[in-house]
Amino acid sequence: MIVPEAAAHPLLRRVAEPLRSQVLARAQLLEVSRGETVYDRHRFQRCLGIVLQGKIQVRKDSLLVSTLAQGDLFGAAALFNSNPDYPTTLTALAPCRILLISQADVRQMLWECPAFAEDYVTYLSNRIQFLSARLDTVSASSAERKLGQYLLTADPGSGSVSVSATRLSSLIGIGRATLYRAFETLEQSGAIAREGKTIRILDRDKLRF
Repeated sequence: MIVPEAAAHPLLRRVAEPLRSQVLARAQLLEVSRGETVYDRHRFQRCLGIVLQGKIQVRKDSLLVSTLAQGDLFGAAALFNSNPDYPTTLTALAPCRILLISQADVRQMLWECPAFAEDYVTYLSNRIQFLSARLDTVSASSAERKLGQYLLTADPGSGSVSVSATRLSSLIGIGRATLYRAFETLEQSGAIAREGKTIRILDRDKLRF
């Protein structure tokens, strides 16, 4: 089944015809209900997944790694890996439509389309940077440093980050009481200001412990 919106995805739009149409015709379209597990340690496919609709939560044990939305990719960790276990658990936060492209088709595009190979390597490089930043946040030595590093990496460039305290405490791996103390410390230092769920970054240098 060819899904029109998939053909325009940034990873596929430079794949030449008829290869792109052939790959999309062979791809598997999944409809996933809210709360359903998409991938877990023992149940996964060696496919590259594209989220066409909905949101998916990605967890590593108790740590919230990320939330996937429309256009995001997943599955690369197991695509060309012989490990029998998948490293994270993916759970649908809303009804989702997902396209799964098989390992064989990804390999064919890598072989036959240099533009796809370049775009795929770019995607993997961005994932490495993201996961490296998440590792820095989780391994930071203090709650204030964890919070500061998270805000520096999460800021989309607007100078503010919108996230609930419950989600943020899970993201950086600290309790809510500890998080509120870290908020107070950073506010007193003039690094941030909080207005509900919105955290405004006032001084980026003061977040770099």
